[in-house]
Amino acid sequence: MTLVKRLSGASLAVLLAMGATTSAQASQKLCVYDILGTSGDLFNMAKDYVVAMQKYGASIELKGYSDERVASEDFRTGQCDGVIATAFRTRQFNAVAGSIDTLGATTIVRDGKIDIAASYDVVRKIIQTYASPAANKLMTDGNYEIGGITPLGAAYPFLNDRKINTVEALAGKRIASFDYDKAQAVMIQRIGAQPISADIMNFSTKFNNGAVDMIAAPTLAYKPLELHKGIGKNGAIARFPIMILTYQVVFNKTKFPDGFGEKSRGYWSSQFDRSLQLIKQADASIPATTWMELSSENSYKYTLMLRESRIDIAQKGLYDKRGLKIIKKVRCNVNPSDPECTTKSEEDWK
Repeated sequence: MTLVKRLSGASLAVLLAMGATTSAQASQKLCVYDILGTSGDLFNMAKDYVVAMQKYGASIELKGYSDERVASEDFRTGQCDGVIATAFRTRQFNAVAGSIDTLGATTIVRDGKIDIAASYDVVRKIIQTYASPAANKLMTDGNYEIGGITPLGAAYPFLNDRKINTVEALAGKRIASFDYDKAQAVMIQRIGAQPISADIMNFSTKFNNGAVDMIAAPTLAYKPLELHKGIGKNGAIARFPIMILTYQVVFNKTKFPDGFGEKSRGYWSSQFDRSLQLIKQADASIPATTWMELSSENSYKYTLMLRESRIDIAQKGLYDKRGLKIIKKVRCNVNPSDPECTTKSEEDWK
């Protein structure tokens, strides 16, 4: 072999190695929190997302987590280029998008009865609004960008006693409160209940072993976390959504192609019905006798309590006023007959 040929071969090897390195650097790592880790429904949805985003220049590698705190922290410290987690954790990266998961913000009550379909319609319209090009600036905060939102399900009150069926009955009760969502403790204290420190890894255990009287959780958590143990013979799930929880995708926009965020948000918006079907299946899996219906009077009291708490908490700076202002517009678009739609509350915020 001549020296020229050897050099050519060596140069080719170097170029190939450089190409491999560039390819490796071009790929993005996405941390995905799912209560069931890599075997969960959200992780499976993330797999399809990876495939769909290849045509927009992304080469995403997934890393599954069953501990949301670790997933979020790995993203915050740069070990991941993006993260999928609940809005409780992603709110720190974009407060506007995180406002969806606030007290009663998407709950629709008509004639004293919960309209769960309309409540999910509010969430759908908000997600569509944030997926539109007009919302690009709102979905970006520094280098952090929201890459999509999808519903996780209504957070229902899980109770260890059916007698806790009114706002007044909550007084003095022990309610799990996530440390990293300060608004929860404020709301709990407003109704005279006792907030008990918890996180997503232990709140179910505290409920199941009787350390707290109430938790708020989606029905998707009922079987995996064995919440029937905490409900026992005397408890129930109150059919009143305190809020509708969402998973949110956040990424470092410097690690992704230009314009990727808008494409990504559009993809997750298109997956709304897929997520909703999983939620409906989880709702249907709850034994009928476990549900507890609230009276019209108590539904109204809960709605009013959540609204007053939400406004108070926003005034304290714990909720983003811009996000709540947008949500109220959507809420009143879905349910214009609600008396709140004739008031200026949440509308005159800057």
